[in-house]
Amino acid sequence: MKLLLISNSTNAGEEYLRYPMPEIASFLRGVREIVFVPYAAVTFSYAAYERKVQTRFAELGIRVRSVHRAENPVRLVREAEAICVGGGNTFALAKKMQEQGLMKAILRKIKAGTPYVGWSAGSNVCCPTLCTTNDMPIVQPESFRTIGAVKFQINPHYLDANPEGHAGETREQRILEYIEANPRRWVAGLREGCMLRYENGRFELIGKRPMRMFRKGVEPFEVQPGSDLSFLL
Repeated sequence: MKLLLISNSTNAGEEYLRYPMPEIASFLRGVREIVFVPYAAVTFSYAAYERKVQTRFAELGIRVRSVHRAENPVRLVREAEAICVGGGNTFALAKKMQEQGLMKAILRKIKAGTPYVGWSAGSNVCCPTLCTTNDMPIVQPESFRTIGAVKFQINPHYLDANPEGHAGETREQRILEYIEANPRRWVAGLREGCMLRYENGRFELIGKRPMRMFRKGVEPFEVQPGSDLSFLL
């Protein structure tokens, strides 16, 4: 498998996809065209999303082909040189991917070695389920099951902060609820500006911040960039 799972597309004060572009460029070296899944877009069109991503990927000499334009999206995925799934609303993304049969099609491609890049919701759907998304369920997908290319869950945009005056649950408390109900599953709290890369049998955390790990019966702990992540495989 070749996976690049990114927490967020944009750091505060930066251009869209600016911070992960060096890693994306390295990961997709030699790739001339990607198949893009824009279905997490809700308040703007799929075409607008395609243009936005194409503008950035043009810097790498990579053409973007969006599945929303394809008569047969599964065939487009089947023939893809690389696959990219963008962020937005994870429920909207999962619903459309399930309707078009893209979950299974993408999993087959990943298992065959096709590079996969996802950010935010695109990282969520690479997990077994979408249950650790931060998004509101604005639509109802067929199920919570997603691609399942990795065995653990990701919580993108993971936040430690509890804003002053906020009396609700923290992100950590929400994840602790998840592992209480799903005791066999690891959850990775992936902070902004960070990503996970799996290639050539090596799994690594990339970025300047640690990742917070959760599992029932295990005290939450921090994993530093460069640490051994084989326990997640």
